[in-house]
Amino acid sequence: MTNDLKAIRRSLAVLATISVFVVAYHARELILPVLLGFLLALTLSPVNRSIQRIGVPAGISATLLVLVAAAGIVLAIFFAGGTVAEWTNDAPAIAQQLKQKLSGVSEALEVVQKTSKDIEEMATEAEADTTQKVAVKPPSLLNSAVTVAASTVTSIGVALILTLFLLASGDLFYTKIVQSFPTLTGKKRALSTVYDIERQVSGYLFTITLINAGLGIAVTLALWAIGLEYAYVWGIAAFLLNYVPVLGGIIGTVLIAAYSIVTFDSLTYAFLAPVAYQLLTTSEAQFVTPYIVGRRMELNIVAVFLTVVLWGWIWGIAGVIVAVPFLLVFKVVCDNFDDLAIVGNFLSSAERPLNSNPKR
Repeated sequence: MTNDLKAIRRSLAVLATISVFVVAYHARELILPVLLGFLLALTLSPVNRSIQRIGVPAGISATLLVLVAAAGIVLAIFFAGGTVAEWTNDAPAIAQQLKQKLSGVSEALEVVQKTSKDIEEMATEAEADTTQKVAVKPPSLLNSAVTVAASTVTSIGVALILTLFLLASGDLFYTKIVQSFPTLTGKKRALSTVYDIERQVSGYLFTITLINAGLGIAVTLALWAIGLEYAYVWGIAAFLLNYVPVLGGIIGTVLIAAYSIVTFDSLTYAFLAPVAYQLLTTSEAQFVTPYIVGRRMELNIVAVFLTVVLWGWIWGIAGVIVAVPFLLVFKVVCDNFDDLAIVGNFLSSAERPLNSNPKR
């Protein structure tokens, strides 16, 4: 009977996990801004408390912090938005220039593509006469851009408003969580878990934001010294892409390489920009972040990579950005509950016995 009960619990746990991912996939427009609001509130909560200690009311300090965050977003869009929109409109021309400058590589790729196409045509030739093809016209680039922009602005607005309410409420949200547990042991564990989540996530996000800002400035100065146009735009891109573990630096390097090849006449000189970008991001990832963040993060790199891939598949770029903070929250919860100790031990980067957690 006991074994049957355990099997039922495992089955229910698997079904519940699958249900969470299904709901997250289909309810992205609702869940994502709420999650971003909580993460932003966690990031700003230590600063909010520091401001309140000097006598500023919670509502005023929360409003000031949200206005500063909103101003930062607006400034980034103001400085980079016009240039990015212009690049989007000129994308076909940029692609054509890139193709011309890489003509040797393009010819080799065209041979491979032609061979692949010929093989595909031979394989499908027998059923070509009996198969009716339906052509679906994709939405125009302008309509897609407007839709994405409207969705992004809405998500940011909801996240900022939720952040304002969470910061202005002070410890009310934490008090409500503690009151939800009937026993004193449950209340203590809930309070410990909540404050541990806030400490780790806010510390990680706040520190990473400062590191990313420094990287953005360094990338801007390096590309400006090389002579690449719109170096500040690439600095903003480096700041944002560096929130994406592992893949962010690769994406930025490829984009800068493409733009640099189009901008400069010499291919040899053009590769200075992506090399400089890669050196800066690699130095940050290998030396700066481990030294500053160090033991605060303590996450298994395999778990980090798998989490980034999973949430990137579910939510795209937004999922990649929130993957690591979400994993930190999940690890803290696992560390505070005995039933999840095995999972918490797997997510940790350090080797330790399962019973070594001082909180137990």
